[in-house]
Amino acid sequence: MGKYLVKRILFSILSLIVVVGIVMLLVYTAIHRNVIFQTDDQWNKKSLNDRTMYEYSLYQKYGYLTYVEFGNFLKAKYEAQFGPEYEKQKEYLDDVASLKKADTYEQNASVQEFKAKYEGMGYKIVYLEPKNYRNGRMKPGGRAYLIAVEEKSVFSRLWNYFTHVITFESTSDVKDPALTDRYVRLEKDPYSGLFAVVGSGTQHKYLLYFDNDFPFIHQNWMHFNLGTSYTTYRGEEITTVVSRPTGHLVKSDLTFPKWLGTGRTESTATDIHSLTYNMGELSTADNDRYNDKYTVASYVYSGLTPIGNSFVIGIVATVIAYVLGIMIGITMARHKDKLVDHLGNAYIVFVTAVPSLAYIFIVASVGTQVFHLPLKFATAKVKFLAYIMPTISLSLGAIGSEMKWTRRYMIDQMNSDYVKFARAEGMSEREIYNIHIARNAMIYIVQGIPASILFALTGALLTERVYGVPGVGGIMITAINAHDNAVIVAMTLILTSISIAGQILGDLLLAKYDPRISLSTDSGGGRK
Repeated sequence: MGKYLVKRILFSILSLIVVVGIVMLLVYTAIHRNVIFQTDDQWNKKSLNDRTMYEYSLYQKYGYLTYVEFGNFLKAKYEAQFGPEYEKQKEYLDDVASLKKADTYEQNASVQEFKAKYEGMGYKIVYLEPKNYRNGRMKPGGRAYLIAVEEKSVFSRLWNYFTHVITFESTSDVKDPALTDRYVRLEKDPYSGLFAVVGSGTQHKYLLYFDNDFPFIHQNWMHFNLGTSYTTYRGEEITTVVSRPTGHLVKSDLTFPKWLGTGRTESTATDIHSLTYNMGELSTADNDRYNDKYTVASYVYSGLTPIGNSFVIGIVATVIAYVLGIMIGITMARHKDKLVDHLGNAYIVFVTAVPSLAYIFIVASVGTQVFHLPLKFATAKVKFLAYIMPTISLSLGAIGSEMKWTRRYMIDQMNSDYVKFARAEGMSEREIYNIHIARNAMIYIVQGIPASILFALTGALLTERVYGVPGVGGIMITAINAHDNAVIVAMTLILTSISIAGQILGDLLLAKYDPRISLSTDSGGGRK
């Protein structure tokens, strides 16, 4: 089995890279990059060369290219010669002014140096000549620019993505020469009473810690870098978007680090365990509260994260679907062509033929009118009740699917020779169904269980939209509509990883359940 797992994992990693690479090729190459400005108010406010430079700045931010502006090149050159006062030097001012003359700017020595340096590195030189009125006055947004541009290939983008998708904090992360005491060590955590791994020079102060919140052990040491959403979530890390609780701020009486032992507290939602290093000057309040420059913290919110909301609804719906679907499917098979079978088939036809949106609204109507359940998450006074209708709506279709396949596999097994032999030996029908038929029919069902559980993490678009569930179901669709490339790639990575993991776990579960299946053969798997 070990050999099979190694082969399968290696092939899965290769498949994951190929899929993400294809998606990157589509979103960064097949779709014109200008679509990212369709809903950009800042782009509409700019004109001429200023608009073009704004486009280049966003192209670089979104990962299309890398560019270097001539002004930054001059800053590095003359700051090294003259120090902070470089902007007052005649040489610097002459070089800046040279760009205003489209006919002669290339004769400037610094321009020639700039072009030689970056053309030698494979960059393309782009000159945006000044835009002036006939009287010589510059038009709004008509300033001249000189830049060196390097387009990113799919291969370099793919390499950078996967080589940085997982990173670890180190004591050299904080670029502050004033910080000389750098370490990672085990300390007693005064806020939990347990030990914690803390760092100095790392981005976070608390790298590993314990508290009373599930899953009780938490870490800030390893980071999954799925990219940044610039269109949909305006500069937020995608991991933050899916992992931030969706409720309201939760305040508590907190003793800040400098107040420990004094009994002084403050009502605040500050999460001490999220502290990161402050590169700026500390405020009076920060100096009063903290012992060092780790003063930047996030806040404590109530409720589940988007991925938590989706998973709770999805996993409960999956359990309901398997339990009810298998039980009813077995009953239908045992009473084939009788009333219960006809009723079950009618339900299967209904949930298969009717669009899911239809029975979602049926559930919503019955739930709100008859049982007075909240329709939207935002209006639910008791949050638990808000999960009921989405869970039921999501399970209805899955129940029908499990009923159909369980019935089919059961009937297939009923006609097998071993069943006839068991009857001839005098076994009761209950024994035949429970010991032989049901067990063998479940072989075809169990393989899909891991994938069903894992895909509960991804949410359900229609269900979450109708009930206003703050989950992850609509993230991919929203990202596609908004041309949020980073989110599209990140969701592709997540969905593909879940699919691959589901397949591998399904194979392992099948091998465990069915003694005829072996994953330890030389060919990597097969029937004994």
